[in-house]
Amino acid sequence: MKWEQKKIEDICLNITSGGTPKSTNEAFYTPQEIPWLKTGEVNYCRIYDTEKYISKEGLYNSSAKIIPTNSVIVAMYGQGDTAGRVAINKIPLTTNQACCNLIINDKVADYEFVYYMLSTLYEKMVSLKNGGAQPNLNAKIIKSIEISLPPLPIQQRIASILSAYDDLIENNQKQIKLLEEAAQRLYKEWFVDLRFPGYEGVKMVDGVPDGWSRKQIFELGKIITGKTPDTSKKKYYDGNIPFVKIPDMHNCIYTMATESTLTKLGADKQKNNYIPKNSIMVSCIGTVGLVNISSELCQTNQQINSIVLNDAEDVYYLFFSMKRLKALLDGVGSNGATMTNVNKTKFSSVEVLYSSSFLRKKYFTAADPLFKKIFCLTNQISSLREARNRLLPKLMSGEIEVEDTPPSARKLASTSP
Repeated sequence: MKWEQKKIEDICLNITSGGTPKSTNEAFYTPQEIPWLKTGEVNYCRIYDTEKYISKEGLYNSSAKIIPTNSVIVAMYGQGDTAGRVAINKIPLTTNQACCNLIINDKVADYEFVYYMLSTLYEKMVSLKNGGAQPNLNAKIIKSIEISLPPLPIQQRIASILSAYDDLIENNQKQIKLLEEAAQRLYKEWFVDLRFPGYEGVKMVDGVPDGWSRKQIFELGKIITGKTPDTSKKKYYDGNIPFVKIPDMHNCIYTMATESTLTKLGADKQKNNYIPKNSIMVSCIGTVGLVNISSELCQTNQQINSIVLNDAEDVYYLFFSMKRLKALLDGVGSNGATMTNVNKTKFSSVEVLYSSSFLRKKYFTAADPLFKKIFCLTNQISSLREARNRLLPKLMSGEIEVEDTPPSARKLASTSP
């Protein structure tokens, strides 16, 4: 079977970047009408929603464009290792200018196959980056990248094999979302709306229920701001200690897989930065307000502040408290939606409503089975990704050959008279 070499520009109907409406014009972002994607969300995934939205006015008064569903999105630049990552949008959306959006010609190529092929070319794309202190990709470079394409039916068959893994992953993610929403509803009812068990008989003192208090985050645990070991020293990297960065925190509660890992030597160079299991990690630079629970001993980079809890049973309570970080920061001079940097001092001073010990423990008991199920499903997702990623290069190189007839068609043919 012959595979042809084709440039990206030869398999696309259009290749375009996006744009950013002027951030100082509130009318460009309110009302929130159109999904607007940033490169931090481009992380080998299907995009069903975005962290930020823009208004129609923002769209019309910027270089942002509507990108049709099932385009392949390539991050051209961004923080850390973002440039070179890919995603597929499953909804029409807009993107910022750091995204290169490939609208695939379906008469020539299967969009999922192109996505999976580009997923194997991260190192190649990194090697093509150009520029100064922070090299980037650009549309011209991406257009010129050559990929190997088998006949279209083979592309579709390969894509269907790999997408079956992603379908299972998405199934688990949907279950996780439902479980998280159940735990969050209870948190909101008890600790935000103050409709906790027995609330009718509890007096309010200084605006809070009797026995509750307002505490700053530093009072609830040790605050650790991460740090990056010297990247020029290879002996510090590719070990077995997870090194969490903001892109690892998207679309998950427990961080089980990180793109970068540290050796013990690298981690011990900053031994005071170890984050124990079941600590709360919060993104505080660039993308502010992502919250994860550490699934094992790890370290983070300097864009993340972590809380090593004084009381281990506060973990779910503080998880949802930190999910409200942007709202809570309004009380410490954050300037609201344009917030891009929450330093350790500001983070430590964020004030949360701290309920009675009895009620916090009661919430832990109620939420623990839900989070244990989330942990289990997240572990399954990690295993599915690992299996898919082992198969991916073998299918994309042609090492494993596939038939061009989809399973459903073969089954139909075998039962025909």
